[in-house]
Amino acid sequence: MASTDTKAKTDDLAGLEAGLDALDAVQTHRTPVREVLVKKVLPPVLAVGLVLVVWQVLVSLKVTDETKLPALSAVWDSLSDMWLKGTLLEVIWTSVSRGLLGFLLALAIGTPLGLLVARVKFVRAAIGPILQGLQSLPSVAWVPPAVLWFGLNDAMMFTVILLGAVPSIANGLVSGIDQVPPLFLRAGRTLGATGLRGAWHVVMPAALPGYVAGLKQGWAFSWRSLMAAEIIASSPDLGLGLGQLLENGRNNIDLPGVFLAIILILVVGIAIDLLIFSPVERYVLRSRGLLVKS
Repeated sequence: MASTDTKAKTDDLAGLEAGLDALDAVQTHRTPVREVLVKKVLPPVLAVGLVLVVWQVLVSLKVTDETKLPALSAVWDSLSDMWLKGTLLEVIWTSVSRGLLGFLLALAIGTPLGLLVARVKFVRAAIGPILQGLQSLPSVAWVPPAVLWFGLNDAMMFTVILLGAVPSIANGLVSGIDQVPPLFLRAGRTLGATGLRGAWHVVMPAALPGYVAGLKQGWAFSWRSLMAAEIIASSPDLGLGLGQLLENGRNNIDLPGVFLAIILILVVGIAIDLLIFSPVERYVLRSRGLLVKS
């Protein structure tokens, strides 16, 4: 009888160990391309298609006047005209290059600032509320003072981007650091990882998921800030970006051009997120066992 109980306990222990091993062994195999297309690509494509169908139906049935909602064909004609003139890619690149460069500058400033706020109590008490307030302040509010400070040039554009994106990046890093288990920090100090070494080898890797989320939000704020600056501060010296394209459509009462600019702004913003930030976020989550399939 005793041998039977001992065997039962041994089997239970083996089953428990096997279960714990199964929890530790995170499945990181990649999802087949066909499944990705069906589950992730097809739904948004269908959603966009549905919006376009509803749009065309409203125009065809004359539910709304074409002075308020242009026909899809008119928007397509505007796109084709820009493509034939060779200005489409130039306009997109003007805004994308500014947005990405401004984001990189915000990254270089927001990262050490967020680390400083998160790790130094006095700095957090002094600057933390200001960063929260700046993040909630509309980016368009910075355009008038930036124009007065620098004039109509790229320095003005980058200033607006920085003031819009730096708080988001810094706050994202602060949030990520706040979620780091204290045990990690104590273990790092025990192993001699203090100061900058501890920040680089312990704090930043542990806070990476929250930091990446802050980067995604920082890019969104960078793009929004740039569009606000381009719309308000239009000038031939600045070149023609997507924001200026939108404002030119309004000034010329060109509704198809206005809708084309809105669509391009939306597409570029989403494309940058999907091509750069979403893959990085999935990699970080998968490497930590927080994302089984992607």
